[in-house]
Amino acid sequence: MAKFAGKTVVVTGGGGGIGGATCRRFAAEGARVAILDRSLAAAEQVRDEIRAADGVAEALQCDITSRIEVDAAIAATEARLGTIDVLVNNAGWDVFRPFVKTEPAQWDKLIAINLIGALHLHHAVLPGMVARKSGRIVNIASDAARVGSSGEAVYAACKGGLVSFSKTIAREHARHGITVNVVCPGPTDTALFADYKEGAGNPDKLLEAFQRSIPLGRIGQPGDLPGAITFFASDDAGFITGQVLSVSGGLTMAG
Repeated sequence: MAKFAGKTVVVTGGGGGIGGATCRRFAAEGARVAILDRSLAAAEQVRDEIRAADGVAEALQCDITSRIEVDAAIAATEARLGTIDVLVNNAGWDVFRPFVKTEPAQWDKLIAINLIGALHLHHAVLPGMVARKSGRIVNIASDAARVGSSGEAVYAACKGGLVSFSKTIAREHARHGITVNVVCPGPTDTALFADYKEGAGNPDKLLEAFQRSIPLGRIGQPGDLPGAITFFASDDAGFITGQVLSVSGGLTMAG
């Protein structure tokens, strides 16, 4: 398929589990992919996999909490791959502990990565999309934003903020032909989930409990997410904006 032929796609956190799977899917469907990640080595690994499959990709080191680095990465993307058609805000980070056991320094880091980072990317990319009167933005939040999650209070607050922000930007820029939608993963087998399990007293018991509570009977895999993400980024979703979709095996069934 070449659904995204001629399109330039930016994916933050593109060197990780969900981000890497998303980058590979876009490239397989014809997109030119900019892989932004704090770890250049991780981004380069995904880039090399895409190129080995005859795809087009660039790896760019970018700490999304730094506006200077974001602006530089966006400028480099446009210089190497062309104007940006799709933005996927996927990068995230969490610390797993009860709120009263967290510290303000941790709140600052959580907010900087999970909320402010996405604001930087929107602010850097939207003017070009407005000028061209077209664009797709897909923000990766979390089911924690929709229903809460013990041990993730500040993370859930950030992702809830991202959902509300996305709906507002969708309203502000609908007249410019830009759509903004949100994908909320449930428990997914990524490095972040591995950290979450290790923070539990009994990781195996926690995993078993999650599997029992998910109607489809398993933890999500990174490859479960790109279908929803690429759908929102495609022409098939051209009349869909401001929407939130959970990809959680039925763990949550929010209306």
